[in-house]
Amino acid sequence: MTDQGNNNQNISQNPFAALFSSVADAKQFASDQKQQRPTEQQLDSGESQSESENSASESIDENDDSVAEISRSFRSRQELCEQLNVNHMIQRIFLITLDNSDPSLRSGNGIPPRCVYLEEMAADLDGQDWLNMDTIEQALFNRLLLQEPGNHLIYMTSCSVVNLSADRDAGEKRAIPYLYACYQRAKEEITKVPEKLLSFAVHCKNLTVSNARTVLLTPEIYISQNVYEQLLDLLLEAVRGAQFEEVVEFLEEVIASLLADQEVRTFGEVMVPVFDIFHGRVKDLDLCQLLLFSYLEILLYFSRQKDIAKVLMEHIQPKDPNNGIQYQKTLLGAILNISCLLKTPGVVENHGFFLNPSRSSPQELKVQESNIHQFMGQFHDKLYQILKNLLQQSGETRHLLLSWLGGCLQANMGRAKIWANQMPEIFFQMYASDAFFLNLGAALLKLCQPFSRPYSPKLLTFNPTYCLLKELSEEERRNRNVHARGLDKETCLIPVPPQQTVEFAQSYSLLTENLILTQLTLYLGFHRLHDQMVKMNQSLHRLQGTWRDTQLSGGPAAAELREQFEHLMTVYLSTKAATTQPTMLQNCLNLQASCAALLVQLSLGNQGPEHIPLTFPLPSLENSLLCYVPEFFAENMGDFFIFLRRFADEVLESSAESLEHVLTFITVLMGNVDRMKNPHLRAKLAEVLEAVMPHMETLSPGAAQPIMFQRQRVFSSYRHAPQLAEALITVFVDIEFTGDPHQFEQKFNYRRPMYAILKYMWGEKSYRESIKNLADYASENLEAMNPPLFLRFLNLLMNDAIFLLDEAIQYLSKIKILQLERDRGEWDSLAPDARREKESSLQMFGQLGRFHNIMSNETIGTLAFLTSEIKGLFVHPFLAERIISMLNYFLQHLVGPKMGALKVKDFSEFDFKPQQLVSDICTIYLNLGDEENFCATVPKDGRSYSPTLFCQTVRVLKKINKPGDMIISFSLLADKIKSLADRHQQEEETFSDAPDEFLDPIMSTLMLDPVLLPSSNVTVDRSTIARHLLSDQTDPFNRSPLTMDQIRPNEELRQQIMKWLADHKQSNQQMGPSG
Repeated sequence: MTDQGNNNQNISQNPFAALFSSVADAKQFASDQKQQRPTEQQLDSGESQSESENSASESIDENDDSVAEISRSFRSRQELCEQLNVNHMIQRIFLITLDNSDPSLRSGNGIPPRCVYLEEMAADLDGQDWLNMDTIEQALFNRLLLQEPGNHLIYMTSCSVVNLSADRDAGEKRAIPYLYACYQRAKEEITKVPEKLLSFAVHCKNLTVSNARTVLLTPEIYISQNVYEQLLDLLLEAVRGAQFEEVVEFLEEVIASLLADQEVRTFGEVMVPVFDIFHGRVKDLDLCQLLLFSYLEILLYFSRQKDIAKVLMEHIQPKDPNNGIQYQKTLLGAILNISCLLKTPGVVENHGFFLNPSRSSPQELKVQESNIHQFMGQFHDKLYQILKNLLQQSGETRHLLLSWLGGCLQANMGRAKIWANQMPEIFFQMYASDAFFLNLGAALLKLCQPFSRPYSPKLLTFNPTYCLLKELSEEERRNRNVHARGLDKETCLIPVPPQQTVEFAQSYSLLTENLILTQLTLYLGFHRLHDQMVKMNQSLHRLQGTWRDTQLSGGPAAAELREQFEHLMTVYLSTKAATTQPTMLQNCLNLQASCAALLVQLSLGNQGPEHIPLTFPLPSLENSLLCYVPEFFAENMGDFFIFLRRFADEVLESSAESLEHVLTFITVLMGNVDRMKNPHLRAKLAEVLEAVMPHMETLSPGAAQPIMFQRQRVFSSYRHAPQLAEALITVFVDIEFTGDPHQFEQKFNYRRPMYAILKYMWGEKSYRESIKNLADYASENLEAMNPPLFLRFLNLLMNDAIFLLDEAIQYLSKIKILQLERDRGEWDSLAPDARREKESSLQMFGQLGRFHNIMSNETIGTLAFLTSEIKGLFVHPFLAERIISMLNYFLQHLVGPKMGALKVKDFSEFDFKPQQLVSDICTIYLNLGDEENFCATVPKDGRSYSPTLFCQTVRVLKKINKPGDMIISFSLLADKIKSLADRHQQEEETFSDAPDEFLDPIMSTLMLDPVLLPSSNVTVDRSTIARHLLSDQTDPFNRSPLTMDQIRPNEELRQQIMKWLADHKQSNQQMGPSG
């Protein structure tokens, strides 16, 4: 501050002093004038500053210094009062002055405590010590050019108490905050000054705006100042200080001024540096930092302000629109990249969430997750509001945002490729992050909520022909509202029929675009995170087991495994927290249930404005819009509900209405190749069905059983239960032949969840009756041109059971051999590579054996409950021989002399349940044992059946403590079958010398019902060809197409066989027992 001695200037500096003969006369004149009005002075000293400003005469009294006293003699009182009031007002607004006189000569009222003394300007004005409308512009410009205004502060009153606030305000060196403060003070003056001074106050306010414009247009003038940073800081301080509306008011005027004068710099050129600074500051912020939300408030303002919003959208367009990661490097992309996921994949150092998870209690981890969810909820709200604001701006701004979204999704389509997950190093260099897509998806889901209701009429305005548009110009995309790109390359639910013409809309609704962009975002983002979580979950289980085993031996390996476990657990918990935010899940549930309802309406051919009820049979499809709907709509739905089942099961229980729409969608499309061609996708719907149905699992002791009441209610009361059961069995059959080179291995994985569903359905009367009806229909139409659905299902079920249990037995035998070698120490002498190979083989056989055991347990268990009420089909010659040979073969390995080969060390490790298998096989025997034809067929199994086998089975049943009535029943059945076996043996001896032309060419057994195959002209037994056609509808001798209705009875050969049999029996009877 200028030295106080410099303030005690002689009154001679005033120009009016020249009118006196001497300075002493001037001082005496001033003193006399002061004494003449003691009363006025006393009154004035008691008045407030604001009151003193409302009157010109009061202003003179309050500012009763020598200048005023001298001037009053030579100028009209009114004119001088006005000039002094303007001077004081300028001082109060801009905290600047030309008056460096002794502050003791001022009363202090109406004058700010500190001002910046513009010494150079005062000198240029030949000592003029007041400011007016003619000089203020130059004065303000000079003030703004001062690099250290604090060095030019002077006291304006006689009070010399330290006033840091006054020093800070007057000495503010940053141009933008200073001008904003002046703007605020000018606004205050406008509310207080008398009307005749109002125009001056308004002019001062306008000066703050015009000078702010000048500062932003010519920042290079203001040395050592970053005015764009100051602008951002002004907004930031306003957000934190709850003065945001005042700052916005100032900025709106500055923006209007900038837009009116774009010769030096365009408005965009002014805003881009601000965006760049903003970008640099936010990109490294964490989700749970409060500072982040202050910046989001600023971004919200940018999105609301139409001119800034447009510039912002222009600014974020990437230079290379085909490079996926470039979108993440934009300002909006940097915001979207903020989450609790690891910033650098695989690097947990400096990660702020779930560190040392094994040392935290479950409750502590839950609290952390809850905190993250709370911040995520607020974060997603802000993102949603930003996108919504931008979409509600001008058509050009909306077009730029949607173009950005459409380009971003197309450039990141590689995220969905299989190779992307196998090459993470390349992946992270090419595509935007998981966090980016998760947050973008959450924001878009919020935008979809207005129409995310299953019965919303708005849903039916969705026009999927949007997805077939391609090669549009920029102008066409703008006019037709088509911004997603590359969708014409996506596979749709069904192919477009050759005769169907596509009727494209002239313009597409925002609903259509929102829905497609949202589903595509989820497809590219959520699917990958779900896949990662499943793999991490599996890895954690393996690591935990290995870690526990290693702890027993101790050493550095245990510590290393613990570190790996901690690392992976941190990643897993962070990912789980990011993907299970409750509001996001609920919004996604709403959308997926609504899309399920929408696709059902499209499946019914509904193109009207109202939803129509579902009835069966379904109408034939004509000009269906399903052929324009990308498969990822159904993929997303499946992924989401399977994810909920695995990681957020409680959401399913609270969503009964949504589940009903999902069930309807599955019922209509899962078994219907005309509405969903892809068999893999239809098989996935079975997995979705298993995910949403009630499930009762074996839990660890003390664990609470999940609540299933609502799901149980939905499934039990589902009005289309018969059609759902039929759809499940249809897809079970259809995935046998998918056309995929790996179809054989795939089908077992696809069928795995189907067994659980069948078991649940069998326990519900409505579903069980519908399954039995399918079996009855099959029994009545065994020789139909196309084999009945349920007959084909049973045939495949037995095929699976035979293959799976046989494979499981082979793997268990190999495991047993390797375990014995290891335990005898034979591996110790092996070379390291050979030992590792042995260990690898044991691990591989263990995994394969476990899988085949699980699946064989399911198939045998399914046959056990089906045979409890469905018998006719199983005892028919088509199937009886196959199921009997299968059951006997497995009993031979499980209870016969071969069972020792399966005694591996730990049955549970490989999910080998021999007791359960024996029990289920015996149950099947008992279920079908009342059928004479079935019992008579058992001894015909020459490969595995023997009376001894059944005796061994009875002994095992006793050993595993099965109920007594079961043991007795099986013993009686064994005796019955033995007597039939004796009779069969006699018949076999009778038929042993049958002519070759009477024998089935495939089975080498005597034909009882010979039929002629039309294309190969070969005769086979009817039961043989019927079994073959269940799996393969071709002639086994020349592979030409064949169905049961094409075969013809070989009546002539049948008569010959019958005659031979009759003659043979008669001959045997004549020979008697001795023969």
